[in-house]
Amino acid sequence: MPREILFLNTMTRRMETFHPLEPGHVRMYTCGPTVYNFVHIGNLRTFLFEDILRRTLQAFGYRVTQVMNLTDIDDKTIKGAASEGVSLREFTDRYIAAFFQDIDTLHVERAEHYPRATDFIKQQVELVQKLTDRGHTYVQDGSTYFRIATFGAYGKLSGIDVNQVKAGARVDADEYEKEDVRDFVLWKASKPGEPGWETPLGLGRPGWHLECSAMGMTLLGESFDIHTGAVDNIFPHHENEIAQSEGATGKPFVHTWLHAEHLIVEGQKMAKSAGNFFTLRDLLERGHDPLAIRYLLISVPYRQKLNFTFDGLHAAAAGVERIGNTMRRLAHTPPAAGDGALPVSEVASFTEEFDGGLADDLNTARALGAVHTLLTKVNQALDSGGISVEARARVDSALRRVDATLGIVPKAEPVAGSDAEIDGLIAERTAARSARDFARADAIRKALTERGVVLEDTPHGTVWHLTK
Repeated sequence: MPREILFLNTMTRRMETFHPLEPGHVRMYTCGPTVYNFVHIGNLRTFLFEDILRRTLQAFGYRVTQVMNLTDIDDKTIKGAASEGVSLREFTDRYIAAFFQDIDTLHVERAEHYPRATDFIKQQVELVQKLTDRGHTYVQDGSTYFRIATFGAYGKLSGIDVNQVKAGARVDADEYEKEDVRDFVLWKASKPGEPGWETPLGLGRPGWHLECSAMGMTLLGESFDIHTGAVDNIFPHHENEIAQSEGATGKPFVHTWLHAEHLIVEGQKMAKSAGNFFTLRDLLERGHDPLAIRYLLISVPYRQKLNFTFDGLHAAAAGVERIGNTMRRLAHTPPAAGDGALPVSEVASFTEEFDGGLADDLNTARALGAVHTLLTKVNQALDSGGISVEARARVDSALRRVDATLGIVPKAEPVAGSDAEIDGLIAERTAARSARDFARADAIRKALTERGVVLEDTPHGTVWHLTK
């Protein structure tokens, strides 16, 4: 049986034990990018939260079917394509490719489905027709709108006050200000020069909110388990998704809603005008390690604001390096005879604390704390009585679990020479020290240091790790 996990459900505002509609199988929709530019680190924080969610569910024994949408038709993509004088497809293809390159760089696991809104026009038109049949829509100036007064539960996700709605007030923009409660557009009549599709609804294109409902229900069913996004999606986007989906089907749309808090930079809201707006490419050009970026962006639980600082990024790099160095020490230290200095029960305690953190609404800070406690105990054991074969196997398994869920365990980096060559030089240095040829021993240490290999003389012999 899969392990139970608690989530703070935005809809109910309570911590709830998660139970998927289909035992053992989680169907979830994770809000993806609007592909009009390179994604910034605030977007990436949300995508990494969704990645941790996916990885944790899998590690706990669930099968996951994930959909992440690619919004390739909205006000921003249309404006961007027009400004460059290229087709919408050519414009959005470029940023879709960049998006996949970025998430691959950060080791984000691929979802099962990445639907493009422009590939689901038929399903979106059919959804509008269902809403019309149920009396939820009206047409004005060639565009079809959802009349929110026809959906009595409007506001149940966001807590928005529906009494603010003015009769006949409409909004055409895909994105609009928080608390701007108006009837929203489902199908927008095409303006001159804009892309459009000839349909029973007229020549036009879908509104942003409509896209996600149609793609989610087509690929996951009319009711599914989890829907995620950033907190700024709660209203109006997710509130409108609920209204149009449940208005069309009469069924609960989503059972668990999860939302990631904002990222700020050096204590301030991220903005180009403030000079603190960063994409992944900006950070890579400054020489920062993708694994350290990932570490920092997942280090704070998703429901808390994350203050991105460059001091924090350097600390994250040190955290990644500590994991790699501990693994290197472990790999190059002979097993202890007997029980060693690391009881197997200590590793079991780590696993329970690590999994317990993730099971507590993806508390990544608690999980990372458990990782560093384990690293400290491993290094202390290596410095004293060593680690038994059984305990080493348990540590290796624990670190594989960390990698499977958090994705922050560095891979072995190539060095100038094979492990066998390095081990041979260390053996030569040991022999030189025994022969009191300290000049030769020091020369070997210096040569290895220049190649990025750090030596440590322990009670169990000399071990080595990399500086990076």
